[in-house]
Amino acid sequence: MTTAALRLASPFPSTTAAGRRRQRRTAATVRCGLTDLIGGDFIRPDLGRFQEDVEKHKALAIYPPHEGGYEGRYLTRLRYQGYRFLDLSARGLGDPETTLTKIHPVCPPHLGRQPIARWYFPPEVDYRLSLLPPNAKGLVVWIIEAKVLSKAELQFLALLPSLRPKVRVIAECGNWRKFLWKPLREIAGLPSSEEESQIGQPSQ
Repeated sequence: MTTAALRLASPFPSTTAAGRRRQRRTAATVRCGLTDLIGGDFIRPDLGRFQEDVEKHKALAIYPPHEGGYEGRYLTRLRYQGYRFLDLSARGLGDPETTLTKIHPVCPPHLGRQPIARWYFPPEVDYRLSLLPPNAKGLVVWIIEAKVLSKAELQFLALLPSLRPKVRVIAECGNWRKFLWKPLREIAGLPSSEEESQIGQPSQ
């Protein structure tokens, strides 16, 4: 643990002697660790474990720090493995099932004068899958601000890789002091793949 002293002083100098003494005595102690001075991803070499969990669980909920920047290294690792990305924001996603896997309507703003129109767009996931090059490993649907999604919407995202085997899902479900991730099934309240395989089997 590193201890550093940070002296706090007013930008306006005091004209009295007592005020100057008070400014000199005002000090605060700031405690910081090694991860505050060097990037936490350099201290915790867990990129390989992240990649293994993506392949194992196929849908993850991640919790990056508030200041951001850490998730870029995990995204780059998947990109080096041959994945392509579809970046979406949960706030403008609408119904995930309809937007990602079905032909869905979109109403452009009419600005009060034009007639209300409705345009139809192809499924986002299926359209991107059709454009993948032959050497691509798969498609990663990276959703930011997923903390605004309901439990039912998170459950669909957790099940999306089972509907589209070449799809992986990464959902930013919140923030934490260090980069964390959990299976999206666990966050959405679904049983894990191992538990589902044990359902219906006779107990020994």
